[in-house]
Amino acid sequence: MSAPVYVCPMHSEVGAPGPGTCPHCHMQLVREGTRFAILKHMTSSPLHIAVMVVVMLAVMAAAMMLMK
Repeated sequence: MSAPVYVCPMHSEVGAPGPGTCPHCHMQLVREGTRFAILKHMTSSPLHIAVMVVVMLAVMAAAMMLMK
């Protein structure tokens, strides 16, 4: 059995033999093959959740304005 490889959710070319952070975006590296890694990262911080909500509301408002 091979040792797990940890990769950046945003930069698939960044990999390491153990946990750490991406040198490009400083996101936590996750085990290769982790499902929903970006979603897990986005919900790990209240700031990330707030940004998601603001973006979602802006997209919904724009879609509603297009429907008028």
